[in-house]
Amino acid sequence: MQMLRLMCVVLMAGMLTGCGDPKLDGSSQQAFKDSAAKVAASLPEDKRKQFASDVMVLAFQGLDIAQVFKGTKNAEDVSADMLVALNGKTAQQISDEANRVRAARAERERQQALTDIQELVEKQKKSEAAKTELARFEVSKSRFYQKAKEYGLGNQPIIEMTVTNVTGNAVARAYFKGTIASPERSVPWLVDTFNYSISGGLEPGETQSWNLAPNQFSDWGKVEPPKDAVFTVTVERLDGADGKPLFDAGAFTERDATRLAALQSKYAQ
Repeated sequence: MQMLRLMCVVLMAGMLTGCGDPKLDGSSQQAFKDSAAKVAASLPEDKRKQFASDVMVLAFQGLDIAQVFKGTKNAEDVSADMLVALNGKTAQQISDEANRVRAARAERERQQALTDIQELVEKQKKSEAAKTELARFEVSKSRFYQKAKEYGLGNQPIIEMTVTNVTGNAVARAYFKGTIASPERSVPWLVDTFNYSISGGLEPGETQSWNLAPNQFSDWGKVEPPKDAVFTVTVERLDGADGKPLFDAGAFTERDATRLAALQSKYAQ
């Protein structure tokens, strides 16, 4: 709080008057208040807000907030550090040093952004490569319907699929995105994901047919598409025998794409 009050003095100093070529005096809090008022008053009115901003940049550049929260440094320590850092500086020196701090900060941000861009681009490439491999896990049949339950009330949603593994890797679990849509409608009746743990796995070259029964209380159990609706399935991810992902098209998310576009726009080479 003491440091913030000192900063407020700089912001309000434009209403005070002074003369000469003053410097900030960090020998005490009162000396700082008086000298800040003189420095600010010596500047043209349109430069005073910039001076206050410059002082804030320098005052906080070395502040370790973590130390304050941990209790290893209190408000008095922070105020003392600030006074030492600003002591003896003129408005021009404050401005020059603040600009160097801003430039260094901007360069650090740029370097971090370039690192993030590189990581996101690599992630995007892996996702695109995964799509090529996932296409080799062929879905030759896909059908969705509601079946009346033999016991109990309601219907049981059923997903029928026939798949062939041409990836060259044994697959233990497969993840899919299913879409139920009508040819003449732009909005699907349902788009949802599901996955299946393959008992014994699916070896390269093998074909299996499955009848999957999603939870009747999920969206699969609630959808009632018309008879002309078509059920299509895309493969989103495949896990190997060790349970780890072999190929994952969803690793590069829409959020990743948005962030990548924003960073590339701002930091284009």
